[in-house]
Amino acid sequence: MDAAVRGDVRGDVQSERRDGVVDTESVATRLLRSSEQLSYDPVVEVDWETPLDPSFHGTSPEWSTLYGTAYWDELTEEQRRELTRQESASVASTGIWFEMILQQMVLRDFYAKDPTDPAFQWALTEIADECRHSIMFARGAAKLGAPAYRPKRHVVELGRAFKTLAAGEAAYAAILVAEEVLDVMQRDWMRDDRVAPFVRTINNIHVVEESRHMRFARDEVLARMKGSGRLSREWNAFVIAVSAYAIVTSMVSPEVYTHVGLDRARALREAKANEQHHAMLRSSCTGLMEFLGSAGLLTKAARAIYRRAHLL
Repeated sequence: MDAAVRGDVRGDVQSERRDGVVDTESVATRLLRSSEQLSYDPVVEVDWETPLDPSFHGTSPEWSTLYGTAYWDELTEEQRRELTRQESASVASTGIWFEMILQQMVLRDFYAKDPTDPAFQWALTEIADECRHSIMFARGAAKLGAPAYRPKRHVVELGRAFKTLAAGEAAYAAILVAEEVLDVMQRDWMRDDRVAPFVRTINNIHVVEESRHMRFARDEVLARMKGSGRLSREWNAFVIAVSAYAIVTSMVSPEVYTHVGLDRARALREAKANEQHHAMLRSSCTGLMEFLGSAGLLTKAARAIYRRAHLL
């Protein structure tokens, strides 16, 4: 992938506004144009043929849930690399789970709407992107030698309810939360020479293409918040925060530690108390929290949940 086109496309898809109101048609048209110019086929772009080199990590080590703990210090370099590879695969699997929720919400939102509308066409483009990303993540996890990591059963069922019932700003803000958190960590991984080259390519593709999705989600949240009453705002802020908590706490499955051969109970205990990792999560969410605050979606109840998830 050419370095010249690896950059952030956010500057190319800035919202157009008229009298402070989001011009959805203009935004969607620009996003479609950007998609035509800067989209990738993972089948071609990712090196699937070269065998996995075990000398590489799967994430930047600093993003490991155990980095900075006493347990990390006890691990061999081989164990650390395998741990980050399994954590990378778990994050990818969680991404697939949420992208399937996202696709269903977007389809439901645009069901029976005007197909000549650029926003409708952009919605289908976003869904097509997510389908390709999910397949890319699945193949990447398989190449990392990972089993099928899944969120806990109650989280899966919450996701099932959310994809069926969530609408408006709650749906698009939840999309934004998931993508923003992934975006920051993947930007670090794709620039890190210690990370396996094919994983870096996967992260780069996702970062470039998801920047358009995040731009659209932000505009949709702002547009749908117009005229929102206090009770509606409080409820949506709560739902979004709960969704964020479920997503973030599901990124690394406890099964990762078992698969790597670690003491699962100890690993979970040290990961839960790992202030270094908590600080990394908070730093990844600075811009997101500023946006939610400006949109009126950082209520007292929502803040408490974000703090519990170490996002604030």
